Amino acid sequence: MTDKSKKIFFALTIIVPILAYCFYYYGMMVKNAPYRFADFQYLRFEYGLGDSMVNKYNSKTGFYQYTTKSGKLKQMNMQLSKDNLLYLHRKAADLGFWNFPEVERGDTTGDKKIKTLHYLIEFVYKDKTKKVLFDQDFDGDIALKDANMRLIKEIQSVLDEQEEHLAK
Repeated sequence: MTDKSKKIFFALTIIVPILAYCFYYYGMMVKNAPYRFADFQYLRFEYGLGDSMVNKYNSKTGFYQYTTKSGKLKQMNMQLSKDNLLYLHRKAADLGFWNFPEVERGDTTGDKKIKTLHYLIEFVYKDKTKKVLFDQDFDGDIALKDANMRLIKEIQSVLDEQEEHLAK
């Protein structure tokens, strides 16, 4: 066997099957990802003091209700663009939202229950739903609390930007 035929034989028997298997394996992983944006239906975001979550947004209906700085309740219909929803989906994936526990609460006894902000973040897909109830006084892992707060800030900033855009 010549040197050239040895290289061709090596490539056909070792390298090509490994590459084919890698494409197949990783292709199936991407195709069967648990939370794909192609399956995304809507986002629900609620927050408020204690158990009264009066501030709400639902991307399916476009219903947005929040309290202003003066304490008045304001309601509007506001649809987020597909780009905004994709951005939030990717931000949630980057922060590991799919691995967050469903309930992240701190001390819910006495006065702390009334004075702390509670957040509900829900991403709904065709086959799956990820819902997290987060208490601002969550006393668990600091990195998890930070990731929650960063996602909440991102969602709030997208909502604020969209509201400013509509006001113009």
